[in-house]
Amino acid sequence: MLHRGHQSTDGSGGGELTVPMAWLYAEYIADELLRTGELMPPTSFEFRAGRDALALTIFLSDTDGELPGIRVVTQLETWLSLTAYDQPWQDWVDERMAQLAAEAAESGDPAPDLELASAAWRWLEETELLAPDLNAVPGGAVVGEDEGPKVWTPAWQLGLPLGHLAIHLF
Repeated sequence: MLHRGHQSTDGSGGGELTVPMAWLYAEYIADELLRTGELMPPTSFEFRAGRDALALTIFLSDTDGELPGIRVVTQLETWLSLTAYDQPWQDWVDERMAQLAAEAAESGDPAPDLELASAAWRWLEETELLAPDLNAVPGGAVVGEDEGPKVWTPAWQLGLPLGHLAIHLF
């Protein structure tokens, strides 16, 4: 029995342990997109930030509960528009998470996908990574990655552009 991306371990859906299929699939797609783009080492915090931001985008954009059956290529434009620089991504995530939480509370069904997505969102909001301060480069001069001033940046602000770029490179 498939229910908002969950499937019981025995296929009956009879209150057994549910597997967060939608979240795991979103995370898998995000991981593959970032690995294909070779933007960061897969063991880095920056990679995790990109993977989590992209996985949240993929998971939360699945409004019809069809994520495990989608074709990735058909969704790339949607994900690009959601992760674009000029979009209010953080507000969109907050709204979609609240909507899914309300739906889960109303239905009374377990929501392991939402629990994992919430944990990823908390990590992205609460974790700060040291990154080059692009606003502090005098005169717009290009400075090496290890040179110049750095600033503590919320992980989602670093991960979101990485995810967006990974989609472009796919």
